Amino acid sequence: MKFIYQYWWKVLAVIIIFYTLIAGLLIDVPRLPILHETIRNTYFHVPMWMAMFTVFTISVVYSVKYLSTGKEEYDLIAVECVNTGTFFFALGLVTGMLWAKYTWGEYWSNDPKQNSAAIAFLLYCAYLVLRNSIDEEQKRGRISAIYNIFSFPIMIVLIMVLPRMTASLHPGNGGNPAFGKLDMSNLMRLVLYPSFIGWSLIAVWVATLRYRMRLIDLRTNSLT
Repeated sequence: MKFIYQYWWKVLAVIIIFYTLIAGLLIDVPRLPILHETIRNTYFHVPMWMAMFTVFTISVVYSVKYLSTGKEEYDLIAVECVNTGTFFFALGLVTGMLWAKYTWGEYWSNDPKQNSAAIAFLLYCAYLVLRNSIDEEQKRGRISAIYNIFSFPIMIVLIMVLPRMTASLHPGNGGNPAFGKLDMSNLMRLVLYPSFIGWSLIAVWVATLRYRMRLIDLRTNSLT
């Protein structure tokens, strides 16, 4: 019972991921012009962004907590959430590029959504470079926390707001309608919505493991 109480969410994450992988490849999908079978990428591309948003949100919360308390553990949680979120950000870009190749004809078509996402990705890459360039621990924690707090709303604007204000090939942006009831079947929703939860839990799990590893290094170095 103790194992189930402590690790139920990890078990749930694994079950959901296996379910979405199998169902996502096997269940029937709407036969739409241009998209055809590539619509299955919805189960993988969109959840990568949800996982990214989840851990980025956690990183901002702990950046604020670090600035208010100065606890180094909070700083470690924030940076490992950013590391994990950047990884899922990259997966979101790659799955989007593959989808674009088969629907728009090329991996990168300079679509506003693609360009804005690329800028936001570089924004977080700059965070990691900035952090690694500062040696003094408290100064590094404060500066990176402030940068992280301001980067999050900028990323939201770049990905969620600006692409909607101009013409775009991407569904749901620039007057191009998002997937709706005419595009997605109820069966697809039974796979897509759980995948949001599953991949977000996986992202939190990865960030937790990275944080525990960093915490072990911190305590080991403090003893030497």
